[in-house]
Amino acid sequence: MANILITGGLGFIGRNLAISLSKNSNNKVSIFDNSFRKNLTDLKIPKNIKIINGDIKNFELLKRSLKNIDTVFHLAFINGTKYFYTQPKLVLDVGIKGTLNLFDAIEKSKVKKIILASSSEIYQTPKKIPTPEEIEGSVPDVKNPRYSYGSAKLICEILLFHYLKRKNLKKIIFRPHNIYGPAMGFEHVIPELIKNMITKSNNLKTKNISLSIQGTGLETRSFCYIDDAVEAIKLISKKGINNEIYNIGTNEEINIKNLVYKISKKLNLNLKIVSGKLRKGSTLRRRPDIKKIKKLGHENKFNLSLGLKPTVDWYKKFFLK
Repeated sequence: MANILITGGLGFIGRNLAISLSKNSNNKVSIFDNSFRKNLTDLKIPKNIKIINGDIKNFELLKRSLKNIDTVFHLAFINGTKYFYTQPKLVLDVGIKGTLNLFDAIEKSKVKKIILASSSEIYQTPKKIPTPEEIEGSVPDVKNPRYSYGSAKLICEILLFHYLKRKNLKKIIFRPHNIYGPAMGFEHVIPELIKNMITKSNNLKTKNISLSIQGTGLETRSFCYIDDAVEAIKLISKKGINNEIYNIGTNEEINIKNLVYKISKKLNLNLKIVSGKLRKGSTLRRRPDIKKIKKLGHENKFNLSLGLKPTVDWYKKFFLK
């Protein structure tokens, strides 16, 4: 039996990963989380998953929670772009202090493998598209609070390889790129767009609306559906090479304007887009090179249109309840 601990396991990716892993009767899955996203804690977690209510900065609780654990998936972090700008201290505190605590606890444990969740944010404005794992990470402006998240993720990668030095410990990093799906939270582009469209349509009592967006709408992203991301993470844990880094995402690149129109069609709205100012430090284009994860045998099953349907349906039901 594999004993698994997922830090940040009540978050979007962590929760879906935990549920998927728990379906294997050979796994015993535990979640370590402080329920930071209180508005999503009412989502049902299977009873065969143990939930440890704890702060990642609590070293003693972490140490006790690692007893008899074989594999750790470290996903605990403060995510959501609005937090990068409004609460950079919290992002850094949880990200760096929490990771140091976890690594110190692992040093004293019998954990055999750790899978670290990094981020596409470490690339910032990459020099190459599609972006391979070998491209250097960067922090373009230390005065911009946005980089609290990307810099903390980059520091955690360095800590994994150069601070956590215990022998007989397998270490792997994955960098997720714009993972989306039902119940992903409310601080990301897709749920924000859905909410703004529904709210404006309801307030004006019309299907014909205008929508203000950040930037020109020509900025691009590559959105990866949550089911594909979870399968990729599980594959990395099973077949990934020690001390390697893997992008998780899709090659399907779309600009934000076309994304907005796709969502509006699924909501049966007639939309006019109004361009706005882009936040300083925002990335203009993002598309990962996923050759490494494909070499392990991974293939995405969901294109954007297929994944948007259950996502839009979930948020439509949530916002109209």
